[in-house]
Amino acid sequence: MSTTATEAGILRQTNKLEKVIRSPWFWALFVTYGFFYPIYRSLNRTLPPDLPVIAHVPAYKLISENGTPFGSDDLKGRVYLANFAFTRCPTVCPKMMTEMEKIQKRVRGTGRKVAIVTFTVDPEFDTAKVLFDVARERKANPHVWTFLTGTNKDELFKLYRDGFKVGVEQNPKNLFDIAHSEKIVLVDAENRVRGYYAFEDNSINQLMIDVGLLINRPSTKE
Repeated sequence: MSTTATEAGILRQTNKLEKVIRSPWFWALFVTYGFFYPIYRSLNRTLPPDLPVIAHVPAYKLISENGTPFGSDDLKGRVYLANFAFTRCPTVCPKMMTEMEKIQKRVRGTGRKVAIVTFTVDPEFDTAKVLFDVARERKANPHVWTFLTGTNKDELFKLYRDGFKVGVEQNPKNLFDIAHSEKIVLVDAENRVRGYYAFEDNSINQLMIDVGLLINRPSTKE
């Protein structure tokens, strides 16, 4: 059977390709490229800019759900997510706490690098015992999620307003009417506010990205 010119051309091209593939130089270059290219990409990629430093939270010591003192010194070296709520809240707080439960699950792979802190805005009712029951109800991991109250409402409100830069206001005519922040506050390992996030999927996803940035980058003091 004779071979046509077209078939001969295909055979020649095939033979050239086989020669290249069988060459040790081809495989050396292939392996080198496969090994070094990802490293090159990682070294030359553009990293997101640092998060802004919005505020410096002053040192504080409050009371945990276990009835023991707990404050900024206990969080030193950890990134933490702060939120503000109260157990008698009839509107937004239950949804916020449900979202905080989900966030707790998302940060559990970070070990001791990330904490969650829920601050009450109703310390007269939200005693340590009340918060302990809430913590158990919400399946809070005591190594990750802490609930804090205090003995002086005015001092607490000052910490929230001046330290975390969030709003809080008690209606003197209605104990159930406490206007408070509905944001999650991202605080770095140096106790500085780095961002505010809504209880919405897109915002929480961004929060997780920013948490990763903070725990994987060296801290820069300002």
